[in-house]
Amino acid sequence: MKLALIEAKKAEDRGEVPVGALIIDQNNNIISSDGNRMRELNDPTAHAEIQVIRKACIKLETSKLFNFSLFTTLEPCAMCAMAISLAGIKNLYFAAEDRKKGCVENGLRIYSTNSCHHEPDVFSGFYNKESEELLKKFFLTKR
Repeated sequence: MKLALIEAKKAEDRGEVPVGALIIDQNNNIISSDGNRMRELNDPTAHAEIQVIRKACIKLETSKLFNFSLFTTLEPCAMCAMAISLAGIKNLYFAAEDRKKGCVENGLRIYSTNSCHHEPDVFSGFYNKESEELLKKFFLTKR
């Protein structure tokens, strides 16, 4: 999660909402890492989680990431939660809860719906304080 926080800080330096993510294999090798790039790419789907899923799939030449883990600094939104499911990711780790837009433990709870065919094992709360502070600081400068 420390590496995901580094990616979140890089995103902040680019003027993006500071969210970072990475995908690791079962031997803890980093397959991909990135942060939000929505403003940079003029792409509302360029969330950190989507970025790392795309990069990992391209790198591994596959559309499925079975036996991989995704770490992210913020609870995934509906789009990212469903992308994690569609990719077949085994484990999801996230730092801070997102009570407004999060859809794993809050909001829609994507993995509890009938339309979700794969539910990753979910672990939360790792480095949540650090992630929350980074987000709060960012949004204070924007208001």
